[in-house]
Amino acid sequence: MLYELKDTSSAEMMFRGWNETMIQSCLQGVMGRILVTDPVCPVSAAAEISCFVFLAGRPNRELALLRHAGFTILVPRDEAWSALIEEAQPEAKRVTRYAIRKDTVFDPDHLTKLVSAIPAGYEIRPIDSELYDLCLQSPVTADFVSSFESKESFLRLGRGMVIVKDGGIVSGASSFSRYREGIEIEVDTVESERRRHLASAAAAALILRCLDEGLYPSWDAMNMASVRLAESLGYVFDREYTAYEITAGS
Repeated sequence: MLYELKDTSSAEMMFRGWNETMIQSCLQGVMGRILVTDPVCPVSAAAEISCFVFLAGRPNRELALLRHAGFTILVPRDEAWSALIEEAQPEAKRVTRYAIRKDTVFDPDHLTKLVSAIPAGYEIRPIDSELYDLCLQSPVTADFVSSFESKESFLRLGRGMVIVKDGGIVSGASSFSRYREGIEIEVDTVESERRRHLASAAAAALILRCLDEGLYPSWDAMNMASVRLAESLGYVFDREYTAYEITAGS
């Protein structure tokens, strides 16, 4: 049986040294949750936030079997967890993701130039109540806000910048998650508007907004294209790591 920890301090040691902001979101109680099999003296834990599940401590089969109704990304702390995931969920697809350093020093002038380079007819706007509703009208843009439990939660905790053309959202950068010190960035562009440098402009605008507010804009990359985009904004690549993707029905 799984239990959600209300006091997450007993799980902190299992995640110590794992420099991942989504884990901090769970440990800090900002969003997400920490799941354990023993609520009194846990030796295994999962930090679950949106589609991500980070597994730490002693490998535990019940936690390794975690999956969501739609799409799940399991991230093991070590190879022992990897082996258990592969045994417990053989349909899981092993993938490589790319961690980006969390201590980037940004160049505001460079970011400002990226923002100002958007083509005529496009406008960068912060996600407000009206644009929140507009984000939900498309599967591409829904991810900008869907990790938060409600509109009120996003408007209070989230941060997002979208690019609007002809009344529709065509690109954007937003907070996939929030922790006390910053956000984890989510970036996407509708397919018909790609290769116009819209994603870099939206991300640059969001980073500048975070810097103005004293928040750190963390970045994690699912592929090398995302790494290259991050580097163009001033981020520094850190390392590769293993994750497992599970799609409902697989």
